[in-house]
Amino acid sequence: MPPSVPPTKRRFRGFEPASSLLRDRIRSAGESRGFAVTRLLTGWAEIVGEDLARMTRPVKMSYPRDGFGATLTLLVRSAHAPMVEMQKPRLIGCVNACYGYAAISRVHLTQTAPTGFAGGEAEFGALPKAPAPPDPAIEAEARTRATGVADDGLRAALENLTRSYLTRTASTKKGR
Repeated sequence: MPPSVPPTKRRFRGFEPASSLLRDRIRSAGESRGFAVTRLLTGWAEIVGEDLARMTRPVKMSYPRDGFGATLTLLVRSAHAPMVEMQKPRLIGCVNACYGYAAISRVHLTQTAPTGFAGGEAEFGALPKAPAPPDPAIEAEARTRATGVADDGLRAALENLTRSYLTRTASTKKGR
C-alpha cells in the first residue's frame, strides 16, 4: 500500500443506529440551507404545533452580514398565507425557543401550490398518523413471556421485544 493513502479506520463498536450513520450527511445538507440545528427540520411539527406544521414547511435560513437576526423562509399554501402571516410572532417565538436564543427575527413566506414545487419536495398534507394500537392478544402474550423477570426495566424491554417480534410475525403471515 502506498504511504500517501491513509489506512481506513475500523470501528469495533458493534451495531450502530442508522441515525448515527446519517447524522453527518443530514447536518451538512441542513447547513447548506442555513439550518445549523437540524431539529428545526426534523421536528417541525413539535416546534410550531401541528396546525402550523400542516400549512408550512421550513426551506431556508439566511443570516445577515452582522450575524444577528436570521430570516427563516417558509413555504406556505396561498390560501393559508394570510393566516400564517398573522402568526409570525408565534412562529418566531417557537423557533427561538428551539434554538435557545433569538436566532431569527424575521419570517419570510413563499407562497406555493398545494403540492409544492421541485418534484413535490415540499408537499403539504396531513402529518403521519399515530400507529394503530397493538393487538390485545399480542399484548397478553408479551406480558406472559416476561412474567418471571424481577427487574422492571428488563421486564419492560423484554415485553417490548416480544411485542415487536410477534407483531412483525403476524404482519408477515398476513402478507403471505
